Amino acid sequence: MKTCYRAVIISLLALTLMGCVSSENSNSQASPISSTSSPSPSNIAVSPKQTPSNRKVKLDSQLVEASTRFGFSLFDRIAQKDVNKNIFISPSSVAIALSMTYNGASGETQQAIAKALELQNIKIDDVNNFNRTIQKLLANGDTNVEVTVANSLWARKDVTLAQSFLNKVKEFYQAEINNLDFGDPNSVNTINAWVKKQTKDKIAKIVEHLEPDSMLFLINAVYFKGKWEAPFEKSLTKPQPFTLADGTKIQHPAMSRSGGYRYYDAPTFQAISLPYGTGRFSMEIFLPKSTSNLKEFQKQLTAKNWQAWSEKLTRKQGLIQLPRFKMEYETSLKSALQNLGMAIAFNPDKADFRNLSTVKAFIGDVKHKTFVDVNEEGTEAAAVTSVEARTVSLRPLEEPPFKMIVDRPFFFAISDRQTGTILFMGVIQNPSAK
Repeated sequence: MKTCYRAVIISLLALTLMGCVSSENSNSQASPISSTSSPSPSNIAVSPKQTPSNRKVKLDSQLVEASTRFGFSLFDRIAQKDVNKNIFISPSSVAIALSMTYNGASGETQQAIAKALELQNIKIDDVNNFNRTIQKLLANGDTNVEVTVANSLWARKDVTLAQSFLNKVKEFYQAEINNLDFGDPNSVNTINAWVKKQTKDKIAKIVEHLEPDSMLFLINAVYFKGKWEAPFEKSLTKPQPFTLADGTKIQHPAMSRSGGYRYYDAPTFQAISLPYGTGRFSMEIFLPKSTSNLKEFQKQLTAKNWQAWSEKLTRKQGLIQLPRFKMEYETSLKSALQNLGMAIAFNPDKADFRNLSTVKAFIGDVKHKTFVDVNEEGTEAAAVTSVEARTVSLRPLEEPPFKMIVDRPFFFAISDRQTGTILFMGVIQNPSAK
């Protein structure tokens, strides 16, 4: 009996605007949130049970490249901070969530967010249309793969938001609009209940508490469920040596399988693509050779190289040995995003979110929490991004089979070949670390 593999990818972003709101905030271009707004199934894009084409979809190349550049740039900043640690992030989650936030910014703040997201000289309407298209395409899943995308907005009941902003998050991001009494402690439970539901209980909460001046949360959730195209046999999983960055050797369970995979043998690393379902979604694994190391490999991690490497992955027979791993990761993205150019958005004196509300606001912090479990059946992963904003207050078959033994630190990513979207990326320094 075949075992069903489940992979879950959840990404959420919560933008919290905080501060005092006066009665003077009401004007003809602003609108309060309805006090009663219930989630609608139509707000969630769900993949149909069908076999889709795995052909590349033609999208705006400028925006596809921008999205990839942002992902690797963000990862680089985080890797510089969390040296020798296991890292796992969802760049697509952060990008979608910040894009919603982008619609509320103005002037230098909007320009700064555009710089961080690599969106300079791209019209905001094009950005919104791109995100809407990506969400719809991701929802058109793969055999044995289900993808759902959902967004929501939670506002303090007495806050007046610009109608144009509300229209955009509803039209382009299909966001559920909700109004809550932030003074009621149960509001935290209400928001977290939505998070728990969208992540299939993998992430229990995104909000710990609400500050007195909390104003708004914008949350994005992506759920991915599927199984390996060719599952690993559990009986072949055995403890194998794994060498850490400092030379320490440990014993850790490793899965093994021989078969045909998209593979690339570069001078300094090996790369392989492990497909899910019918192959639209896959996990790319990059293993630095013994003459190199993960730190040196990460210096080559750019959007340009990613595209070049992807094109060099060719079908070949071989053996892959991969450690099982399961981990949780949590970090603040504030410093990384500031270094990417949007420091002004965190500055209480200079941040400009006038397109969101008349209330002067700034982003207080951006937190990211993830979970991933890679085993014989597949991958289960979850990610939560919390943005807190405050107001001023894969070779020919005749060649010898390859052998890729992942027994030292490596980089991996989960991506969609059809749209070019990188859903997750990370590094495993120690597969035994939780």
